[in-house]
Amino acid sequence: MKNKLVVTAILLLSFQNFFAQETPVRQNQDSVRNNQDSVYTGKSKTSEKEALEQQLKQEKKALKEKEKAEEKVKQAEKDVRNTEKKIEKQQDNLEKEQKKFEKEQKKLANAEDDVEKAQSKIEKERKSLEKMKAKHAKAMAKGKLSPVEIEKGNVEITKQQLKIKKEEEDLIKAQKKLKKLR
Repeated sequence: MKNKLVVTAILLLSFQNFFAQETPVRQNQDSVRNNQDSVYTGKSKTSEKEALEQQLKQEKKALKEKEKAEEKVKQAEKDVRNTEKKIEKQQDNLEKEQKKFEKEQKKLANAEDDVEKAQSKIEKERKSLEKMKAKHAKAMAKGKLSPVEIEKGNVEITKQQLKIKKEEEDLIKAQKKLKKLR
């Protein structure tokens, strides 16, 4: 950014130097001599007039060139401002895109964590179910359980199976969400 400003400043200075008005060098003439020429010849008045007209034309031309140079300088400054605005806009867009990307990455990481949590929870619940079944089967094998206690054990096992089904559904949802984000 600083480089562009430095280059632009150098260009502006070079335009000013290039289009600077050159001042013509005038030699002082002796007025007595001019009067003698005008007395003796009538051509000196007309040549003087022509010289003044030519000088006027040169001054007008120099003025026009100066105005053109000023216009070019103004246009260059305007171009620099426009370029700066475009650069700022691009930087803003880049920052927005970067924030959006980071946000998507966070969502993706969260979705992956949800899938892992659901899987570990299902494993935990299955282990708990197996222990419950083994404990219930062991108690039934000893024959110490009444029919009501057997049914309570079966109800607990069924509840655990329902928990596992619910966790599996949550896992499927988390996997769909993760797939959608990828």
